[in-house]
Amino acid sequence: MNTLELAASFDERFSPIAPFLLYLLVWAIVFLETGILVAFWLPGDSILFSAGLVAAARDDMNIAILVSGIFLAAFVGDQFGYVTGRKFGRPYLEKSQSPRVARMVARAEVFYEKNGWWAVSAARFFPWFRTFIPPIAGTAKMPYYKFLSANAVGALAWGVGITMAGYFSATIPVVKTFSYAIAAFFIGGSIISIIWRRSRSH
Repeated sequence: MNTLELAASFDERFSPIAPFLLYLLVWAIVFLETGILVAFWLPGDSILFSAGLVAAARDDMNIAILVSGIFLAAFVGDQFGYVTGRKFGRPYLEKSQSPRVARMVARAEVFYEKNGWWAVSAARFFPWFRTFIPPIAGTAKMPYYKFLSANAVGALAWGVGITMAGYFSATIPVVKTFSYAIAAFFIGGSIISIIWRRSRSH
């Protein structure tokens, strides 16, 4: 099942929920997936796209309120992960005994080491990475204001971008590709960063 199909299934489940509760549910899911290690399995992309679809279909929802809360939840979630990683370090990352989690942490560490600032922003578009990169950045003592800027850019591009893509795709089908265009931009930035760093090392 791809992202759009999964979003459609969430669209059906979200529709009967009262507006206030739906806001809280979406914001809580975004915060948990970005800030709490055990919530890495949550399907954030699909939740965001679906929330945008539902907001477009309902007169009792305000898209500005929805995306403002999503931005804050995504931003605060990453900040929480960063501060937790900075305070507790490796023991926090290695708390789970699951081999699967250990592999994901290892891959996320390599991704962060290669991409630095871009890793924090681009990780938003990679399931699992967006959960593990913030505490890894904290553990690695990434400069606070550098992380802050990357976090803000990523929260805006991912949280607001994908939600608005879902919102506008209800009336403009071509916008369905918008979220993937944003992802391509950040992934492309990561690749350029790798090439630039390697060229400087020679």
